[in-house]
Amino acid sequence: MQLNLLDEFCIKKLHKMKEFVLIFRMDITTKEAQPSQKQMELYMQQWMGWMNEIADKGQLADGGNHFSRQGRVLKSNNEMIETPHIADNNSIAGYIIILADNMGEATKIAKKCPILNGQNTSVEIRETAAPGK
Repeated sequence: MQLNLLDEFCIKKLHKMKEFVLIFRMDITTKEAQPSQKQMELYMQQWMGWMNEIADKGQLADGGNHFSRQGRVLKSNNEMIETPHIADNNSIAGYIIILADNMGEATKIAKKCPILNGQNTSVEIRETAAPGK
């Protein structure tokens, strides 16, 4: 018996897969680290192929976005920093939410992320949880 994509998606939803957030970090400040227009076109093709692969398997959850390079950090004592949080020349560039049975399966999906082809990039994998868990 062969299942169609909708059937597979419904089975996975009933299976109660866990949600994992993939957080994409990259160098958003160093000019030399920014891709050229041609590189960006190639990266977007790779990105869409990866995203479609996740979606076709019913593992792409609702949610996710890209962040601008502008931001602000508020700290205790009314301290405000007029840039996004940057550590080791990296800042969060965006995120998606995926469905997986466990951290190992989520890691397998994340390892295929095209952002890892760049220099000084990373993907952080975090399982969602109720507050206090």
